[in-house]
Amino acid sequence: MRARILFLCLFFLPPALPAATLLVLGDSLSAAWGIEAEQGWVARLQARLKARHPGWTVVNAAVSGDTTRTALNRLPPLLQRHRPAVVIVQLGGNDGLRGIPLEEMADNLAAIIRLARKAGARVLLVGVRLPPNYGPWFNRRFAQVYHRLAEAHGVALVPRLLEGVADDVRNMQDDGIHPRAEAQARMLDNVWPALEPLLRK
Repeated sequence: MRARILFLCLFFLPPALPAATLLVLGDSLSAAWGIEAEQGWVARLQARLKARHPGWTVVNAAVSGDTTRTALNRLPPLLQRHRPAVVIVQLGGNDGLRGIPLEEMADNLAAIIRLARKAGARVLLVGVRLPPNYGPWFNRRFAQVYHRLAEAHGVALVPRLLEGVADDVRNMQDDGIHPRAEAQARMLDNVWPALEPLLRK
């Protein structure tokens, strides 16, 4: 009798949600530079997914100092190892700060998008802005790179990760580049509206 009851319980249990992986390929803005890792927006993302979309696991492959070129070189083994369903690409800031040509930055980001999609992943491109001392002309061209790539490749876009963050010095660490722990929740909120539809596909 017990065996029969156990069989019926197991038979009628709802199926377990399939595990899915979300890979974050980014730089120091996603690597929680200058704060504790669990305070960063990527760690907050894992907590939000657990509450709202169970079954997702976040792999934070962000590395401080990464350019689009170094991230592109790191990507193939990451895709092979983790087989992500979604890849968040948050890169470009270090390219701009180091004066890497915008054409090279765009080519590298395009290659990252193609590799991720070839591996079966949906892509969210997350843009950044450079400090105002780089000048409005260059900053405008820099921002356009993300928009052109998103349109050309048909991927989701967050134009500015630090929207509503970098404009207030109280949100930033002393270097003026990296947000404080208190600003990480706003960063996640900036990413979430573009990300959540990708989780439901």
